[in-house]
Amino acid sequence: MVIATLLLALALRAPPERIVSTAPSITQMLYALGLGDRVVGVTTYCRYPPEAQRKPKIGDYLRPNLELIVAARPDLVILERTGVRTPLARGPVSFPVLEVDDGTLAGIYASIEAIGRAAGVPERAAALNARLRAELAELGRRMAGKRRPRTMVVLGRTPGRLEGIVTAGRGSYLDELIRLAGGENIFGDTVSPYSKVPLEEVLARDPEVIVDLGEMGENDGPAATRRQAVLALWKTQPKLSAVRSGRVFVESPDLFVVPGPRVAEAARALAGMIHPR
Repeated sequence: MVIATLLLALALRAPPERIVSTAPSITQMLYALGLGDRVVGVTTYCRYPPEAQRKPKIGDYLRPNLELIVAARPDLVILERTGVRTPLARGPVSFPVLEVDDGTLAGIYASIEAIGRAAGVPERAAALNARLRAELAELGRRMAGKRRPRTMVVLGRTPGRLEGIVTAGRGSYLDELIRLAGGENIFGDTVSPYSKVPLEEVLARDPEVIVDLGEMGENDGPAATRRQAVLALWKTQPKLSAVRSGRVFVESPDLFVVPGPRVAEAARALAGMIHPR
């Protein structure tokens, strides 16, 4: 799950002091490991913790700018393993590169471990992973034996319409979160981790809980006016169990779509929606 280039192994003779992050999840891991003072570049989508927003930008999440990365004079660049960023990892670069795959819960643990090892703080990584495992185990104990309500997490759709609905499917990080939070993902049988589904299929599967995360690129929590507009949109479908019981939740995506050290916080938040007290 975690790949370190040969260049990394050869070049990192001392812990890096100038680190560039190319993904929000990586930035959150660096700060959670107490490495925020070493971060010299982040993407425009790195919004948490708030102090990360003051760091120099090296482009956005989909298009990190190689010139800006070089200008930051990094002694370590950390990449998220996706098709968008792998060319940078494999290309002719003059800095050490660490490539991580944090798309699953197991990948989060492995990425934290790899970053901690590369930065010379393996004990911090071990402690962070131990804390996350303990918090998730405690949540698991709380959810044990509970009925699992049918749950759907919406990642996007056509603005102002219940069309082009994109949901979290099998193999996605959010699919894992739903199960950790004591729910049953109604689209946990999809072929793709993120699938576009018609409204008719949503009606047929009849979720008891709907978590609408809106648009992936939103900066802040949804304003009250937007929340009301989204709730009104779902209320046009009164046959849905989630609508009838008032269990449609409109949430900011940042906590839920970034796989990293806030995973336990995200799982607890989902559990509060799926199993309200």
